[in-house]
Parts: sequence; C-alpha cells; structure tokens
Amino acid sequence: MRFSGVLLAVAALVVLVLGYTSLFEVYQTRQALVVRLGQPVAVITEPGLHVKWPFIESVIYIDKRILDLENPTQEMTALDQRRLLVDAFARYRIDQPLKFYQTVGTIQNANSQFSALLNAKLRKIIGESTLIQVVRDERAQLMKKIRDQLDLEWKIYGINVVDVRIRRADLPKAVSDSVDERMKAERQREARELRAQGDQLGQEIRAKADRESTVIIAEATSKGEQTRGQGDAERNRIFADAYGRDADFFSFYRSMQAYETGLPKDTRMLLTPDSEFFRYFGDPSGKLRDHPVVRPGAPSPGAAPMPSSTQR
Repeated sequence: MRFSGVLLAVAALVVLVLGYTSLFEVYQTRQALVVRLGQPVAVITEPGLHVKWPFIESVIYIDKRILDLENPTQEMTALDQRRLLVDAFARYRIDQPLKFYQTVGTIQNANSQFSALLNAKLRKIIGESTLIQVVRDERAQLMKKIRDQLDLEWKIYGINVVDVRIRRADLPKAVSDSVDERMKAERQREARELRAQGDQLGQEIRAKADRESTVIIAEATSKGEQTRGQGDAERNRIFADAYGRDADFFSFYRSMQAYETGLPKDTRMLLTPDSEFFRYFGDPSGKLRDHPVVRPGAPSPGAAPMPSSTQR
C-alpha cells in the first residue's frame, strides 16, 4: 500500500510537470515562436493559453508593440556644404516574427544593426538636400522619404517601419554663432534702410505740409485783405450815405467817437478853449463862438494904444 501510494504520487508529479511544461501563455503585447530542437515550427500571434511538446519544444517571445530606435546625434553635410547636427529616431514593428528570428535573432541585435542603416540613410538623404530644405521647406517630405526607403529595405527582416523623425537639425555652435551674427548684421542694415526711408518720407511729408500751409495762409491772408477792403469800402459808403442824409448828426457822431477814443481815463490835453475839438462842449449844435483872434504882442481889446516911435 505504501509503495502504491508513492508510485501514485510520483505519477501525479510527473503529470503535473508535463502539464506545466507543455502549456504556455501569450500576452497581448507579445507574439510567440515555437522552436523544436532549434527549428521553428509554429508562430503564435493570438493572445491566450497554448500547448507545446514538453522538453523538445521551446517558446521564444517577441514584442509586437511599436519599438523605438534612437540614432545618436551625428554631424552631417548638406548638399550646399553646410554642416548640420542631426538627431533622429525611428519607430518600427515586428510583423513577421519567424523572418525576424531567422535574420536578426533578438531586438538588441536589431537595434544595433538597424542604427547603422538608419544613420547611413540619413546621411544619404541629407547629402542630397540643401540646408533650407532640411531645416524648413521640405523637412516632412524628407522624413517620409527616409521612412519609405527604410521600410522597403527592412521588410526582408520582417520589420515594418512606422515612422522616421528628425528631432533636431541645427548648425554646429561655431557656425550657428557666425550665422546669428550675420543675420543680426543683416537685420540691423535693413533697419537702418527702413529708418532712412522713413526719415526721407517724413521730410517729404513735412515739406509738403509746410508748402500747403504757406499756400493756405497766403490765400487766407489775401482773402482776409479783400474782405477787409470790401468792409472798409462798405463802411465808407455807409458813412458817406449817412453824411449825405444828415451832415450835422454825422459830425456829432464822429466827434463822440473821437472823444471816446482820444479821451481815455486819466488823460490830460492842453488845448485852447476855442479849439474845434471841443466845440460840442461849448455848444450842443457844434457851432464855434466868435472870439477875436489875439496875435502875440498885440494889445487886447479896450486897451490904450501903444505910443509909436515917432511920438516920444
């Protein structure tokens, strides 16, 4: 009984070991390659639990996600002999695990081998393009061209190239500093030209404005003089008409204006009493009184006559 129990336990253990070694699981992110005595016999791409022959078959797992291939920064020469520091990377997927295993073996070997191929392809494409095409004008087209050529070449390895990107394409620091200084000098020259053009245009505008201002002022002055002359003529006509209608009133009105103009506050005037200027002070009608005119040295009226030289 004891021996039978031992045999049963051993058999159960053997069955358990055989079952454990004959079953394997494939995750969604991986694909499996079943190898029998070193020779591939099956490719499993569907996730789940699968069966293999124990001890004589083994399983090699290969990632089926998108993988990255980094290319170290390299100095390359463009078509116009400009040197560039190019930093690029590629993304690829293993579509045919059997072909990949037979040609490359592992992902580490693939990255080591394909990095050199990517670098060579970058040098070839950039060597056929100018600096402006790489940096600005045709960068997207160049990356697509590199991807298509790599995808065509890497299909023999069971690889599908998903994308190739030029992360950075810059001039070396010494060349970049020289270009910056040249660009700065060019921008300063353009700024000076624009300022000179602006100053010239400003002077032309100011000269035109001054000329127009002078013409406008001259025309306004001329028109003002004409209007003033017409006003003076109209005033003289009105005065003449007023004098013709009533000469006494016109004389009185003009005298009042003369008083208002000639006798401001605190004004002192030294005139004879019979002066025509004050004729309206003595008589509202403006008539001058008759006064004898006394000449200097003549006797006043009513005085005795002076003896002559002959009457001594």
